[in-house]
Amino acid sequence: MRRGDRTLRKIVEKDRFQTLGDLRKQWTESGVETSRATVHRRVLLNQKQRQKRLTWATEKQHWTVAQGSKVLFSDESKFCMSFGNQGARVWRKTGEKEMPKCLKSSVKYPQSVMVWGAMSAAGVGPLCFIKGRVNAASYQEILEHFMLPSAEKLYGDEDFVFQHDLAPAHSAKTTGKWFTDHGITVLNWHANSPDLNPIENLWDIVKRKLRDARPNTLDELKAAIEAPWASITPQQCHRLIASMPRRIEAVISAKGFLTKYRSILGLHNTSAVPQADCLHATPH
Repeated sequence: MRRGDRTLRKIVEKDRFQTLGDLRKQWTESGVETSRATVHRRVLLNQKQRQKRLTWATEKQHWTVAQGSKVLFSDESKFCMSFGNQGARVWRKTGEKEMPKCLKSSVKYPQSVMVWGAMSAAGVGPLCFIKGRVNAASYQEILEHFMLPSAEKLYGDEDFVFQHDLAPAHSAKTTGKWFTDHGITVLNWHANSPDLNPIENLWDIVKRKLRDARPNTLDELKAAIEAPWASITPQQCHRLIASMPRRIEAVISAKGFLTKYRSILGLHNTSAVPQADCLHATPH
C-alpha cells in the first residue's frame, strides 16, 4: 500500500462518520493533493478489486452504444423510512458492523424496503418490492415475474443480454440453469463496480425525491419510490446507456479505481461483498 493510501486509512479510522469533505481536508493537510472524488475512489477499493475492474474494462474497451443498448441492467437497492438512516454513512471494514466506533444512535427499527429494478436504453421496467431475504428460489421468482416482463416491455421479440451483480442468489447453480432454460445470455460482471451500472444513477434520482417526500408509513414509502421511478423517461435512460463507452474508458484511465460516474448519494452495498481489508461507506 502506498504512503498516501496508508495516511488516508489512518484518517478514516479516527472517525468513521466523517464526510468526504472532512477526509479530503485532512488528507490534503498531510501533503497529498486530492479531491473528494479521489478520496472516494481510494477508500472503497483494494488492489485485487481494482485489477478485476481494469481487466473487465480492458476487455470491453471497444464496446459501442449499440452493444450497451442490448443490455438489460438490474440492481437491488434498500430504501429507509428514516431520513437520518437514509443519509448517515459510516466508513468500516467487512466484519466491523457491531464495533462501537462504527455505531451511532438512530431510529431503532426504521421501516425499510428492498427494491429490485431493471432498465435499458428504452426505459425502465416494473419495480419489485422484495419481502424477506433473497435466496436463489425467490430471486428466480423475481426473474420470472419482473425481469421477463421488463424484457418484454423494453425489447419485445428482440434479443437482449441480462446484467446482474455477483450476489449469492444471482450466481447460484439453479439460477444459472434458469437462464439456460430460458435461453437468456447473462453479461459477465464483477463486484464493486456501481459506476459501471447506469441503473445506480436512477436509484439516485429516486432517493433525492424520497428525501423531499419524507414518507410516514410503509405504503407512503413505496408510493414515494414508485412515483419518481415511473417518471423516468426513455431519453434519460438512453443518455445513461450512451455513457457506457465513456464509463469503461474512465475505469481504464483510473487504473481500476472508481470513477466520477459513481455518485455519492447512491452509495449502498446490498449484495457485493468487499474484501476484508477494504474500508467502504455503508448506510448506518
